[in-house]
Amino acid sequence: MSSADDEGSGAADDGQESAASGFARLYRRRMRRSKRIALRWAGDMRPRRKHFRSDLVAGLPGAISSVPDGMAASVLAGVNPAHGLYASFAGPIAGGLTSSTRLMVVTTTSAAALAAGSSLAALPSEERSGGMIWLTLMAGLLMLGAAALKLSRYIRFVSYSVMLGFLTGVAVNMILGQIPDLVGLEADGNLALTKALNAALNIADLDGATAIAGMAALLILIVLARTRAAVMSSLVALLLPTLGVLWFGSAGVAKVKDGGALPHGLPVPGFPDASSFDPSLILGAVSVAAIILVQGAGVAEAVPNTDGSRSSTRQDFTAQGFGNIASAFVGGQPVGGSVGQTALNVTAGARTRWAGIWSGGWMAIILISLSQVVGEVAMPTLAAILVFAGWSTIHPGEIVTVARAGTIPAVAMTATFTAVIFLPIATAVGVGVIASIVMQLNQETLDLRVVRLSPTTDGAMREAPVPVRVGDGDVVVLNIYGSLFYAGARTLQRRLPRVEAPGHPAPDGSRTGSGQPAGPVVILRLRGRTTLGATFLKVVGDYAHALAAVRGELYLAGLEPELVDRWEQRQLASSLANIRVFEARPRLGASTRDALATATSHRLTPRGDGDSAA
Repeated sequence: MSSADDEGSGAADDGQESAASGFARLYRRRMRRSKRIALRWAGDMRPRRKHFRSDLVAGLPGAISSVPDGMAASVLAGVNPAHGLYASFAGPIAGGLTSSTRLMVVTTTSAAALAAGSSLAALPSEERSGGMIWLTLMAGLLMLGAAALKLSRYIRFVSYSVMLGFLTGVAVNMILGQIPDLVGLEADGNLALTKALNAALNIADLDGATAIAGMAALLILIVLARTRAAVMSSLVALLLPTLGVLWFGSAGVAKVKDGGALPHGLPVPGFPDASSFDPSLILGAVSVAAIILVQGAGVAEAVPNTDGSRSSTRQDFTAQGFGNIASAFVGGQPVGGSVGQTALNVTAGARTRWAGIWSGGWMAIILISLSQVVGEVAMPTLAAILVFAGWSTIHPGEIVTVARAGTIPAVAMTATFTAVIFLPIATAVGVGVIASIVMQLNQETLDLRVVRLSPTTDGAMREAPVPVRVGDGDVVVLNIYGSLFYAGARTLQRRLPRVEAPGHPAPDGSRTGSGQPAGPVVILRLRGRTTLGATFLKVVGDYAHALAAVRGELYLAGLEPELVDRWEQRQLASSLANIRVFEARPRLGASTRDALATATSHRLTPRGDGDSAA
């Protein structure tokens, strides 16, 4: 073997050893990181002796309030209250064990219940129970998938105005949809609005005992809301009217057991029945998962960790996914981060994640010992709880603030609200997403601002209005504020100076080497941008061709090194040959001055505009 072969073989061996050692270092680094995360999680999971009693006691009010809230969520979804009760013990345990926001309680929510009910509306009543379990399981799997794909980063694209419109619409639907049950009326209609209108037209047929029980429960909720007994108000509103109904023997008042007997004790975990699966539930699961994840992100913002550590939206996605899978295995319904239950958890004195976990444990004890008693609860009391919860969720001050914030937020909020009232929830979620995208694109268009930068005598730059046109001998530096994607790039196209036809000699008499008047140079300052979209490249390409037609040039200054490399790798340098790029330098403005110097020394003498040019 020749020496050259030996050298080549040695170089190959060195390269393989280097690659192997690099892989080993990466593997060891990841293993150390995984070990640190595991140790931190294990330490965080261990119950603290000093907080044990406070967390155990704090979990009890949450479990007690989950009895009426869980049943009310099932009523809202149109299924047997057992689904909500089972979800109220499985969700807090599974979600509490894995959440990043430690005090967040993963349980039934009104929005998720309403979305689930809308998704099940097309199924026959006898198939909704099995469909609910499948819907919950698929929603949980979708949440885990969203966490694995790191989709948590896109939560910020759901605008506050869209979310406010959605939640307000959900609250109004809760109120309207429960009016018939509140006063004991039969109401037809696929929408909550039509049910309420139908009930109003048949108000003479209401059941007196049902109306008295429902209104009494509603009055109790209103009176106790501003007292120290507010924590127990739902339970009191459920118990007292129910006892009155049992005492007076009002046979016309519907009870929870009328919708199906509640099994005694805890359910046996298992997979849902395959025969109850319906493909139409897939879209509903997507909408339920989206609603739950957005609400969960809001809970994390409202209740930060007490030790100052940051919550991980991705980990909270995972926790809510596990909560829904656990709920499905015990026959529950969709669960998510609950604003109300989390606030109650904090108010009751919770110190660690174990308060939420104990809440699920207490709920299991209640189911074992009181499942038969729950069946005697009067249905109008649950309707009253939902009506009061819906009314409490509406925030007129925030609605007015968003309406006054501008036309785009007001339109987005109104469009989402209207969609929730008149369309199925799954469709309304799609309308909300589209409204968010439209808002984002319009905001990019409106926020884009272009200014001219002119050198001053002290070496600085001052901002000035963009000239209407550029012609022979002009050198113009433009700084761009705002997004350059999609509509932003098209807005830039409209705000660039118009290229003037040749034939007008420069005021200073500058000319090219051939003796012809020098063409204009436009410099776009792009410092800090990490990517350039296809629409932007199309815009600058067309503008560069227009400049080239009058012997002008277009310069892009301040490009990050990665963008310059991509410019070469993607062969943009050949397809956009009449564009010069200047790489960003550590000193601010250095690449822009390089571009000015190039325009000045190689081709032109820049036209002055009151200050000395570079």
